[in-house]
This record gives sequence, C-alpha cells and structure tokens, in this order.
Amino acid sequence: MGHDCQMGHVKHLYVHVPFCAHRCGYCDFVTVTGNDDRHAAYVEALLRELDAHRGVLAEQVETVYIGGGTPSKIGAPLLALLLEALPQATVETTVECNPEGVDVELAQVLGERGVRVSLGAQTFAAPLLATLERQTTPEQVRAAVSYLRAAGVPSLSLDLIYGIPGERESDLARDLAVLDELAPDHVSAYDLEAKPGTRFSIHHGRELEAQGELLERHLDLVIDSLGYSGYTWYEIASFARSREHEGQHNRAYWLGHDYLGLGIGAVSTIAGARRVNGPKLAAYIEEPATAPTTIEQIDERTRQTERLMLGLRLADGVPIAEVADVLNRTALERLVQIGIATTTDDTIRLERRGRMLLHDCVTDLLNDDDAA
Repeated sequence: MGHDCQMGHVKHLYVHVPFCAHRCGYCDFVTVTGNDDRHAAYVEALLRELDAHRGVLAEQVETVYIGGGTPSKIGAPLLALLLEALPQATVETTVECNPEGVDVELAQVLGERGVRVSLGAQTFAAPLLATLERQTTPEQVRAAVSYLRAAGVPSLSLDLIYGIPGERESDLARDLAVLDELAPDHVSAYDLEAKPGTRFSIHHGRELEAQGELLERHLDLVIDSLGYSGYTWYEIASFARSREHEGQHNRAYWLGHDYLGLGIGAVSTIAGARRVNGPKLAAYIEEPATAPTTIEQIDERTRQTERLMLGLRLADGVPIAEVADVLNRTALERLVQIGIATTTDDTIRLERRGRMLLHDCVTDLLNDDDAA
C-alpha cells in the first residue's frame, strides 16, 4: 500500500493500541499484557507508520477511532500526545476506555478534545464481571461515567455483553435498568462470543451452550428495554439516543468505505486490497513501515458479498444495485413474502425478526443453489 494513484481518498483512520492489564479469556484480538515500558515507543512507532502511509489519507479525515486493547492503559499524557499528532477528524474521534483506567486527568484530556468515548462496562454485576475476567467493578463504571460527563465528553457509549455463563434474565434486566439510570448517549450490546480454542470457551463450553439457547430472548429484552428508554436500534448491536450519537466510524465499515489501520494487528482496506499488520510488538516498534503484513486482493464478488453481510446489519439496509451480482433474488422474494425483509425504494431492509436472524438471512440471500 504505497503512494499510488489512489492516494488521498481515505477518510477513515483506525489506530490500534494493544496494551491490556489482563488478557480476558474470551478475547481473540491482538493484545499485549505488561510491556508498560514500551508504551511511548509504541506511540512513536504509530506516528512513523502514519507518516509512511499519510499519502492515502484525504485532506480532511472524517473519523478517527483509537481502539484496542485498552487505549486508556497508556495514560493521559501519552494519549494526549497521540490525539494531538493524529489527523483531526471532521466528524468523529472515538477512544475506547476501560472504566478502571478513567480518572479526572484522563477524562479532561478526552473532554477538552471533544472525543467520543466508548466505555467497556460489559455488565454491572460483580460476579459476572469476575466470570468475564474483567479488572473492574460496578462502582468504577459509575465513577468513570461521572468523570467523563463532568469533563464534557460530547458523546458517551457504554458496551454491554449478554449471554455470560451464569447470567439469568433477571441479571440482564438489572444491567439494562442501570443503563437507563446512567443514560449514555449510545449503547453497544453484544452477545458473548468466545471463539473455539480460547481459554474461555474451553473452561465455560457447557455454560456457553446453555446461554446460546437463551440469546434470542436476551436480545428481545435488550431491544425492548432500550427502545422503552428512548434508544433507536440502528444497527444489529447498536442503539443511539439520536442520529448524532450513532457511531460514524463503524458506520463507515458497514457501508464498505475504505479505511487505513495503524498498529499491530490493524487492518486496512484501500482500493481493492486488504492489508493486515503483523502481531509482533517488537518488530513493529523497530520498523513499523516494513513490519510483516499480509495482503489480500478483494475482487468484485467478495466486495459485494461483504457489502451485503455488513450492510444488512443496519436498519437503513442495502441498495439492491450494490449487491446485484451476489444476490439470490428467489430467496429475497421468499423473505419478503414471509415478512422478514422489505424491498422499498429498491433497498433491502430486514424487519425485526430478520435482523435477529441476520446470519441465516444473509446465508439465504447469498445461496445461489436456487437462484433465478
């Protein structure tokens, strides 16, 4: 991905900060524990990688997302330095934080720079936090929200996980009641996904199977409760109090826009090519621009397939013309007839039941066995 004829068009930037105090058993992201003495060197390497690929970025970058890992783990001074050195987004800058890492100083750094914060609450039940191996407490979540609100953070999103081993429907209802009390601007609600082979899936396999049978009921409760609290379900796992608080960086992914990723394990999709940075911290710090990467060429069929899979996550749906080459129209007609999908304005949209069965719907729509 060099400085070629496609330079200057990418409007979305992802920055990966991999450091964590503890690697949770269900996590399969590229993360690093310990190595506190390498935080500054890693930030410097990020900026060197940015300089190497700056030519692909548009003059005005719309969104910047600093994720992890735990970006707040590097501390307020270093995070402030990173924010100042990155392109200033015209639409949205988001930083992921863990509650236990948010104090007055960090909140001020974020508030003064108008940063949207995604706070990893996950649950407000201490036993379930312990099951998830989270290094935080319900009290720290509340304190973090208070610090961030006091600092004037313009948009606050809280993450919620459901389907945790041992979780009852009453536990989820209490979590949703606390969310209603804290009144974040945005909620991201995910069912717990522990990939096969992770420590968590090995240890909790039977409990995860039991929770799997309850996920549809859990999602129903989440949708109804957040809807009653005034949130709009605009994406399969995302709820916002108003349009202005919807996650615009993630929307760029769902719409299939190009983006540049910086840091170990970061993904970039630019001009029909997907690049994945290598996961090794030492190699990246030494020379980020030439650290090992893998590159995949994205053909038109793959692009349309991904457009359908990601676009149907959104309530706005997907224009049929953008997925015409991969769409099984017979299957689409069948979904429309049974009330799971609509095709108003030549756009495929899934109704509530269809969105809850997203994977099955996408599989049907991409299955060409009985295509017309």
